[in-house]
Amino acid sequence: MSAQVKYLKNAWYVAALSTEVNETELFNRRILGLSVMIYRTEDGTPVALQDRCPHRFAPLSMGKRSGDTVSCPYHGLVFNENGQCTHNPHGQGHIPGGAVVRTFPLEERYGFIWIWMGDLPEDYSLFPDYSELDNGPDTAVGHTYMHMNVNYELIIDNVMDLSHIDHLHSEIITTRGKLSPIVPDIKETPITINARWEWAQQPAMMIFADFLPEPKEAADHYFDITWHPPANIQLSVGAEQNGNGSFENDVSQYDLHTVTPEDEFKSHYFFATRRNHHEEDADFNAMKIKAMHDAFENEDGPVVEAVQHEMETSDFFSLNPVLMTNDVSAVKVRRLLLKMIKEEHESTDAAE
Repeated sequence: MSAQVKYLKNAWYVAALSTEVNETELFNRRILGLSVMIYRTEDGTPVALQDRCPHRFAPLSMGKRSGDTVSCPYHGLVFNENGQCTHNPHGQGHIPGGAVVRTFPLEERYGFIWIWMGDLPEDYSLFPDYSELDNGPDTAVGHTYMHMNVNYELIIDNVMDLSHIDHLHSEIITTRGKLSPIVPDIKETPITINARWEWAQQPAMMIFADFLPEPKEAADHYFDITWHPPANIQLSVGAEQNGNGSFENDVSQYDLHTVTPEDEFKSHYFFATRRNHHEEDADFNAMKIKAMHDAFENEDGPVVEAVQHEMETSDFFSLNPVLMTNDVSAVKVRRLLLKMIKEEHESTDAAE
């Protein structure tokens, strides 16, 4: 497999929060090493085009909208939402056959706009089901975005291996040393890796304690984390004091961490969270999102970026890392993703 092959292409990646793309502006984001322009047509449908005019390669996102069309800022060629040139202001107005801009399928789900960057037709059966994010009131669901100067797989590692919580994070989510000794239970399918931790601590994690019957008493806890290709991690965390370990009446939150490579060493990190408690409080919702930013930007982020700096590569296994019990889920994800990328690359070569 070529060293240039870094991504699973025939897959759905998050391109933007739904709220990042409005009805008037042209939105640009670099995805898998390619500049993409996203905007909404007049009926609100998001569309995506390569952000490059085929004439002199100016970014179309620097141009102007007129209805559902966009004019290039450099020489005024006009393109519609299907990437077709509809107007050439030069000479007799002949439209060259090559005046076409590549388009990308988009799908809006779960508060995100997803993009298909592959060469094969888009496959909606490959969408993981995160419909839990759509349940309940808007005041119980939050979405956010962060930009990171790291390879996207380092962010996946960070979420799949939560043993760092006891060593890196503040009191609000500490497990009081209970998590690090535990080897998670692992479940695998051909396309997913699931890891689950269960433990008890006293008092409960601070994010849940005040919503439990006895805030200062012991509580049973769990993390349940599932990776789905290419870079989606659904993380559920909860606590309960029923004493039967069933978690049927837990206080919990359902999170989605999903990462889209900008390029080899930069990533778009998207996050959504839905809780089953204190659901009607929008201010509490905003606090949850701020807390996520604070934790990652001030605690995880600086360390993960320092890791990337010291690695000086995106090839984790080439550095012969020391592997321990806490690495099991993250390493399984890396190996499965590498296998998928290799198989896709070989299939493409065979087709050619």
